[in-house]
Amino acid sequence: MQPQALAGIRVVDIIGTISTSYCAKLCADYGADVINLEPDEGFATRRLDDFLTDAVRPEKSAMHAYLNTNKKSVQISRVDAQALIASADLLLDDGSDDESAAACMAVRSSICWYGKSGPYADFVGSDAQCFALNGMLRGIGPVEGPPLIPTGYQAQVVGGLTAFIGSLTQVLAGELGNRTEPVHLETSIHESCLCFTDVGVVSSYNLGIEGYRMGLNRFPPTYPLGVFPCKDGWLGVTVLTPGQWHAFCELLDMNEFTEIALFETSVGRLEAVDILEPVIRERLLEHSAEDLFYRGQEATIPLARVPTMEELFEVDQFVERRAMSQATLADGSQLTVPSVPFRLYETPPHFGGKVAGLGEHTGEFA
Repeated sequence: MQPQALAGIRVVDIIGTISTSYCAKLCADYGADVINLEPDEGFATRRLDDFLTDAVRPEKSAMHAYLNTNKKSVQISRVDAQALIASADLLLDDGSDDESAAACMAVRSSICWYGKSGPYADFVGSDAQCFALNGMLRGIGPVEGPPLIPTGYQAQVVGGLTAFIGSLTQVLAGELGNRTEPVHLETSIHESCLCFTDVGVVSSYNLGIEGYRMGLNRFPPTYPLGVFPCKDGWLGVTVLTPGQWHAFCELLDMNEFTEIALFETSVGRLEAVDILEPVIRERLLEHSAEDLFYRGQEATIPLARVPTMEELFEVDQFVERRAMSQATLADGSQLTVPSVPFRLYETPPHFGGKVAGLGEHTGEFA
């Protein structure tokens, strides 16, 4: 077996939020010894929809299964929690329990919605709220009416990923002898999500330009940019440079538009969206998305095949890259989940793995 990058590192999660669970999942997938120190009722993720059964059963939460492959579950009431926390190279929490976390002798990483200080510190957070406050929702949706709000837990996952980067930096610094004292890191989920809008914020600050909604599938200043229907399937389109525009026009038999100077720039095309979009949509409906994807690759146009949920698990490049893998629940049932999103090839990650039942490993530490 090949070695794993984080073998020998112990991570203890004492709060079990989506953010801490995702941060710990990345550690576990690369071989760290990750311990979920759970209350008697288990982490809240065990009660998240959807469930792999008609009944609400904590051991059947699909989201918990995705977040918790290759981890150990220990019930906090049955072990010496302080000793276990003291043994951690990385402790994960939300910053709310300083008393328990005081036993941490290495890296404590707290992930919460808005940080423990600042104007939003007392806000009760949500994924939608973070996206609204970072300005991302402002430009998404139809011109009239409210913006479209993404569902799911994307903001919390981004917070967990951001914390993973900072936390591992400190853990590895300790391994290399460059950190000798305990350290406490704090990650704001909201600030982590500013990565989606940082360019717009800087432009608005410097130029005084206020963004606005231009409608569905329109994301200034790039055009065309979005997901469009084809004769068979859906295609993600991003056309930015003059060369890409010329190749895109040739692909769709729209060469007459390559002769118009205004359309050489993305902003110019956006100004003429009412002229261009009906033609683009009409031509795309004449082709299959898969055919355009492969022809676009040959012409170096940034096109992406956008599968439906039914098609997702059969996409050839996803299969080849092992983008999906199997999480095995405590009762032996399996769930297809996304694999770790980045790869180290000399020290590869786990692909999928077992999901521990509540308290399954308590006996190892009692």
